[in-house]
This record gives sequence, structure tokens and C-alpha cells, in this order.
Amino acid sequence: MYVPPPFRENRTEVLYDLIAHYPLGTLVSQTDGQLDAMHLPFEINLADNGTATLLAHVARANPIWREVANGSDVLIVFRGGDAYISPNWYPSKQQTHRQVPTWNYRTVHVRGQITFRDDLPFLHDVLTRLTARQEATHTLPWQIGDAPEDYIAGMLKAIVGVEITISEIVGCVKLGQNKNQQDLQGAANGVIEQGNLIIGEAMLAGLKDKN
Repeated sequence: MYVPPPFRENRTEVLYDLIAHYPLGTLVSQTDGQLDAMHLPFEINLADNGTATLLAHVARANPIWREVANGSDVLIVFRGGDAYISPNWYPSKQQTHRQVPTWNYRTVHVRGQITFRDDLPFLHDVLTRLTARQEATHTLPWQIGDAPEDYIAGMLKAIVGVEITISEIVGCVKLGQNKNQQDLQGAANGVIEQGNLIIGEAMLAGLKDKN
């Protein structure tokens, strides 16, 4: 991924946080020279030894676990919101007209080696992690123990676990860091007025960092 220096994000804690908040990743793999992509929610697992892995699962009916060999290199793309930026939102445009449209966004690219697993303890742990993360904000969080054991056992037989050992992670956080404070403020206000609070507030947070 090409990332201009002002937008490169190398802090792993920031990238992990983006993945945690936007866990639906696009998994890109290759079989017999053909690229394929699928969309899966992932959970990050950080081991005591510093190793980081992504955990997910696919339906057993999905052919990927038969067609992609264990240890194969894969790419996972996570997106943390995006917004069109109009030149009209820049105060400097009114003075010089030297502005053009652009697009702001946050994305994380993860490269790693994939392993498919169908051992029941692993599958149970993956489902527990994924549901616990997503149910955390609910008043009455659903837990696997809420469902009958035989039902969960049947569900586990219908899936295959995915474990990806992360070898590289890079982020592009393009939020107008290359603009002056007035233009960045104007663009952030414009984005928020369009109803996009995710990117608008992220841009305002970057403005605070400039101050």
C-alpha cells in the first residue's frame, strides 16, 4: 500500500485499536493464480511473547479452507470510515481557489500467514472472544452459555477456524494532516455537517494534536 509520509501510521496500538473498533476485514487470498476476497469479523489476540494473531471463522461449506494451504500469505484490509472532502470547505479556497476535492479515510493493511483449524477448543475460544467483544456494550450481553450445549456443538461442527499470524501491519490515516489549521477545521466542520461524525471527529482530534 502506498502511504504518503504525512498519513503513515506505524503505532501498533493505534492500528490494533482501529481493528478492534472496525473488525470486519476483507481477507484477500490466492488460489491457482486467482485472487479471492471475503469479508470476516476478526479478533486480535496478543500473546505474552509479543506475537499477534487475527482470529476468525468461516463456514465449513466455504471452499477457502480446502483451497488455500496452511502457511499461505494473505492480506487483510480493515477500513475505519471515509469521507469526501469538498474544496468549498477550505477557507483558503475562497481566497486563492487553489484547492481540489479529496477523500479522507482510515485503513489498516495486515499481511500474515493463514492457518485453518477445526479443533473444538480453538473454535469455542474464537466464538467466545468474538461475541464477548461485540456484546460488551449491550445491557444484557449474550454469551455462548445462553444456548443449549448440543446446539452450540452442532454450530461448531459447521465452521472452520481461521488463525493468521501477523507478519506486517501498516496504516494509512488520511485526515487532512497536510492542511493548515483553518482549512482542516473547515473541512472537519463540513464533514460533520454532512452527518459523518466518525471521520469529522477524527479530523478534529488531529486538529487538537496540531495545537
